[in-house]
Amino acid sequence: MLDAQVSLPDEYVDAQPQSSAVNEGEILRQYLPLVKRIVNQLRPHCTATVGIDDMEQLGLMGLLEASRRYGEMDENFPIFASRRIRGSILDELRRRDWRPRQLRQQAHDLMNKVKLLTKKLAREPSEQEILSELGITSDEYHRTLAVSQAEELQSLDTLIQESGEAYSPEVEDEGTQQMIDHNMIVFALGKLPEREQVILSLYYLKELSLKEIAMVVGLTEARVCQLHKSAVKNLQVMIKQQF
Repeated sequence: MLDAQVSLPDEYVDAQPQSSAVNEGEILRQYLPLVKRIVNQLRPHCTATVGIDDMEQLGLMGLLEASRRYGEMDENFPIFASRRIRGSILDELRRRDWRPRQLRQQAHDLMNKVKLLTKKLAREPSEQEILSELGITSDEYHRTLAVSQAEELQSLDTLIQESGEAYSPEVEDEGTQQMIDHNMIVFALGKLPEREQVILSLYYLKELSLKEIAMVVGLTEARVCQLHKSAVKNLQVMIKQQF
C-alpha cells in the first residue's frame, strides 16, 4: 500500500527536468488522498490481476497525466484530475477484459431475476428477500453484483471526452475544455429525473460507492446499480442531442 511519501517512478524522473519532477512530486503528495478515495470507490472492481495497489499506481499515473495536460493549477483541477484518475483505472480494467463470459452471464441473470422479483412484490425487494428468492449467499450476491456494475460501467470521463471532442475539436487548452465539459454535465444532469441526478451526483461528485449510495437513498444495491446504468445512458443521449 502506498503511503504519504510518494515518489515519482524512476523512469519518469530520469526523463524530466529536475524542477518539473519536484513540482509533480508535490502534486502527487497533495492529491494522494484524492487517488485513494477514487480507488476505494472502485474497490469492488479489483481482481486477481488488477489489485488495490495496482489501482493506486494507475491512479497516480492518471494524476500525473492530468497535471501535465491541465496547465496552471486552479480550483477546478481536482474535478479534472478525478476524471483522469478514474479513467486510467477503468481503461486498464477494460483492457484486461477480466470478466469471464460465465460471470457476465450470471450477472445478467441476477439483474433479470431482481427485476422479476420487483414486479412480483410490486415494490423494491430487500437484500434478504433477494437472497432467499435466488438461493444464494450474501457474498455470492455482492460478488455477482460487482460484475454487473462493471459490465455496464461507463465513466463520465469517456462519455464527456467523446461528446466534448465532437463539440469542440479545435480546443487545445485543457482549462477551456474543462469549462466546456463542466457546462455539458450541469446542463444534462438538470434534465434527468431527480433520483438519477442524486445517484450520479453521489457517485461522480461525492465519490461514494454504489453500496454507500444504496444506504444513503434507502434502496438495495441492485436497484442503485440499475438506476446508475439508466442514468448514464440517459445522460449520454442528452449530451449528444445538445452538442
